[in-house]
Amino acid sequence: MASPPLTVWITRAEPGAGATAERVLALGHVPIVAPLLRIEALADVQVDLTGVAALAFTSANGVRAFAEACPRRDLRVFSVGAGTTAAAKAAGFRAILSAEGDVNALAGRIAARKSELRGAVLHAGAAEPAGDLVGALVAEGLEARGLALYDSVVTSPPEDLLARLETLDVVLLHSPRAARALARLLRGRDLPKLRLLCLSAAVAKPVARTKVREVVRAPFPIEAALLNLIGRGGSTGISPTTATRRLKSR
Repeated sequence: MASPPLTVWITRAEPGAGATAERVLALGHVPIVAPLLRIEALADVQVDLTGVAALAFTSANGVRAFAEACPRRDLRVFSVGAGTTAAAKAAGFRAILSAEGDVNALAGRIAARKSELRGAVLHAGAAEPAGDLVGALVAEGLEARGLALYDSVVTSPPEDLLARLETLDVVLLHSPRAARALARLLRGRDLPKLRLLCLSAAVAKPVARTKVREVVRAPFPIEAALLNLIGRGGSTGISPTTATRRLKSR
């Protein structure tokens, strides 16, 4: 007997939320798009590529923000994973090396190519990055600096969604910042049905003490691994409509 469809709350910011919703729907589940974050480009950013040998991106948002701020596409790119790599290709970059992991994996991948770099690595991304890539690269003896291009601003989900949290099956969490926002929303609530699926250990940490059925982190910090957890039960991991529900944040 086929399992019933699960209701899945997608908390990541747009435009990534829409792409995730399509993947969730394709798996036979019911996606609810209600981001806990929105992406805001920082004003008057000056992109200085003097002495830069390569770019490092830890999110697709960073790629898009850089592409809007600077026309250069000839620099070598180091990418954290598949989604960021796809965004870099779509933006017109050609020389891309993916770490297929997290920030630490990316730092290690860049450090392994240290002898090939004749200049600095520029990490273009968020005002408050999830990990210290620049610090990790400097510790490896590389020249590196960061460039803040956008901010992830916490936004409140619709009240009607919060009122029926007990009917939801799964929440997808892609970032520590979204996880912290969710932890504040769940404070004082007891939701024994709800499962929180997290992209990494860093994402899972802020929601570790929430009163939910379980908090599970993906075995690899890539969205495919995260989505594979949706239909799995138990502590080792974790069932269709024709349309995605999109809820406006206020």
